[in-house]
Amino acid sequence: MKRTLKQAFAAAGVCAGLSLYALTAGATLKPGDPAPDFTAQASLGGKTYTYTLSDALKKGPVVLYFYPAAFTKGCTIEAHEFADAVDEYKKYGATVIGVSHDNIETLTQFSVSECRSKFPVAADADAKVIGEYDAGLPMHNSMANRVSYVIAPDGKIIYEYTSMSPDKHVENTMQAVKEWAATHKSP
Repeated sequence: MKRTLKQAFAAAGVCAGLSLYALTAGATLKPGDPAPDFTAQASLGGKTYTYTLSDALKKGPVVLYFYPAAFTKGCTIEAHEFADAVDEYKKYGATVIGVSHDNIETLTQFSVSECRSKFPVAADADAKVIGEYDAGLPMHNSMANRVSYVIAPDGKIIYEYTSMSPDKHVENTMQAVKEWAATHKSP
């Protein structure tokens, strides 16, 4: 009986591990891949406008992060962390944009309260951008996984990080931006 229980717990552990893997694993784009250009309705500080990635890249690297849903615990934590880091990203010439499947009305509120009017968030209600970046949640592709990319001004992805935990997205993308800036100093 004890051996059977041990085997059952071991099997449950493997299943739990695979379930966690399924939540974080994906066919995300990798460094060196071209970043798909996109245009989307976005909101910054409660004001909506049309955001185009190629226009943002003319100013420097872009930190593009996908998140599952505005006003949820992890997404709120992540938005606060990105808002706190925006000024440091700017020191390295980088900008930040968040993308979720939420509608623009929800994101207009989120841009003020949780993003603290520091960076835009874009609406991808039809999950087109999420799909182009292979950033959908497994078994629920219309909702974004928590995926962060750093895109160089030439339109190539230089960093990718996927984790449902919001903890390391800012730290890791900031490091990638710093490394890019160190090798691309302005004359």
